[in-house]
Amino acid sequence: MNHHKRILIVSVTSLIFMGRCTQNKPPDYPVQPVPFTEVQIQDDFWLPRIETNRTVTIPFALKMNEETGRVANFAVAAGLKEGKYQGRRFNDTDVYKVIEGAAYSLRFHPDPELESQLDDLIDLIEAAQEDDGYIYAARTADPKNPAPGAGPERWSRLRGSHELYNAGHLYEAAVAYYQATGKRELLDVSIKNAELLLQVFGPDKRQDIVGHQEIEIGLAKLYRVTGKKEYLELAKFFLDQRGAEHASGLYPEDTPYAIYNQRKYMQDHKPITEQEEAVGHAVRASYMYSGMADVAALGGYPEYIQAIDRLWENVVSKKLYLTGGIGARHTSEAFGDSYELPNESAYTETCADLGNIFWNHRMFLLHGDAKYLDVLERVLYNGSISGVGLEGNCFFYQNPLASSGRYKRSPWFEVSCCPGNITRFLPSVPGYIYAQKNDVLYINLFVQSAANLELANHKLRLEQETRYPWEGKIRITVTPEREGEFTLNIRIPGWTRNRPVPSDLYRYLEENKGRPQIAIDGEAVEYEVVKGFATFRRRWKQGDQIEIDLPMPVRRVLAHKNVEANRGRMALERGPLVYCAEWPDNEGSVFDLAISDKIEFQVEPWPDVLNGIMVIKGDNFTAIPYYAWAHRGPGEMAVWLPKENRPPID
Repeated sequence: MNHHKRILIVSVTSLIFMGRCTQNKPPDYPVQPVPFTEVQIQDDFWLPRIETNRTVTIPFALKMNEETGRVANFAVAAGLKEGKYQGRRFNDTDVYKVIEGAAYSLRFHPDPELESQLDDLIDLIEAAQEDDGYIYAARTADPKNPAPGAGPERWSRLRGSHELYNAGHLYEAAVAYYQATGKRELLDVSIKNAELLLQVFGPDKRQDIVGHQEIEIGLAKLYRVTGKKEYLELAKFFLDQRGAEHASGLYPEDTPYAIYNQRKYMQDHKPITEQEEAVGHAVRASYMYSGMADVAALGGYPEYIQAIDRLWENVVSKKLYLTGGIGARHTSEAFGDSYELPNESAYTETCADLGNIFWNHRMFLLHGDAKYLDVLERVLYNGSISGVGLEGNCFFYQNPLASSGRYKRSPWFEVSCCPGNITRFLPSVPGYIYAQKNDVLYINLFVQSAANLELANHKLRLEQETRYPWEGKIRITVTPEREGEFTLNIRIPGWTRNRPVPSDLYRYLEENKGRPQIAIDGEAVEYEVVKGFATFRRRWKQGDQIEIDLPMPVRRVLAHKNVEANRGRMALERGPLVYCAEWPDNEGSVFDLAISDKIEFQVEPWPDVLNGIMVIKGDNFTAIPYYAWAHRGPGEMAVWLPKENRPPID
């Protein structure tokens, strides 16, 4: 392969969302994210995590993919090595996701050695592809005896085979690597596979249910880079298959794969435009909702938007954990009933938490409303980064809100979807900070950073200085190339407006009357909050400064009365962070602690503990940020604590 063939490239995020809008362009998201390649994070919260991902997590994941046979599977499928396929039928995606994450990392840190390693890996993937474009190592390695669950023939068990789930992650990796390097070998592998799908599937061809959604997201990204509308139409076709009657592809009921026959488990119980309640496997659901948003935005399908609006309301009002996690049930990694939000048995898979971020970001891009960013931020600072240890080489698959001591992070899993998802998510965090629409710039998240922007007819540099999430003071310096009029929309987080989430699922015990203060060039300004943003339209000149002060008192949180697990309990928050009580910091059992309504809290920095944190202290307890738990050995932990001491046991 010619690894050095270069073509004109654009940034990864602008590829994903088609960066700039011009006349005569096809439909797209009304709001566009500022490409993460144009944002330089400079803070002491996110930058160390992103750097650890680059220097530890990505190399570790590449190594584990080698050691566990995930890479060798491609060599066996290509006929370059003797042996049998190892592991689960979806293990190909662990390789694809790490390629994607490494590609994003290469955009910030060119690394010839890493790039060469990825090139060799891509050669192997290409060699494993069959002549007609089919690529699925779980079958190609031994077509007569494919991996368990793969089905006896191609596409014969799409409900659980993961053939097209694998393909979706292949496409995402290919687009990312093409964007990072200009090399199109993996992109050509993806296009060849997608062309095969166009021959096989369609209204007048094979019709079936894809059990694990992901192909829709991948096809939308492939459509962006190629401009081939048929890929987007195929994504819509797969979505519209849900809720239809298909007799083929069922698994025998006496096998462990029979769960894939359950229609609610894979959101197949109704047509997607008729679904009103989030049900089934939470990762599948969040990927489907993200795919629906992509197809709706790129293809112009308002009925899809109406459906995901309803589903979002259902999740946020009845099925969202305080940490932003989704998926209550351990047995099926699934949403539970309304208000079914147990703590120690909570599943809240890391992949589902990341899927919730993907979905809420798309919802914001569709609607321009900060309520979606409130949910995104809640997941971002709590549920998502709980999934990876501070060292970068140990992980949580599930993220419970209580532990009696049986949970600890693992260096790898037999099913290792979560580590791979972490590797590709963390480098993309800068792309969530800013967005734009015509001459309106949205400041979504508060992260010390600098960004180079092109806003309508204005070129400018924006700089944020802040110690968020530990402190609520932010200074924003605006440096346009020339003086000009445009709008800055500054998000006023819901937690500053006495709304932990955009519903009545959670509330604060006491109302905080301290309103965020904003000053421009040293003068306090009044503002209205519209769709969660303070809007400032004016003529901006070089060096204009905006100072924001977000009050950060400790807040007591109560759950809706229908959340049985949290009746008589409260949780603690400060700023965007959810806190928990953990065993090393408290005497006796964590579960014997209680929080009085009248207790006074102190906030104290611990610069030398857990990479530097702020803790909350009361008369009888200490609480740490939830994301930092389980780094000092297994033991008790609880987010929700009784409001009063437990009565004595008779």
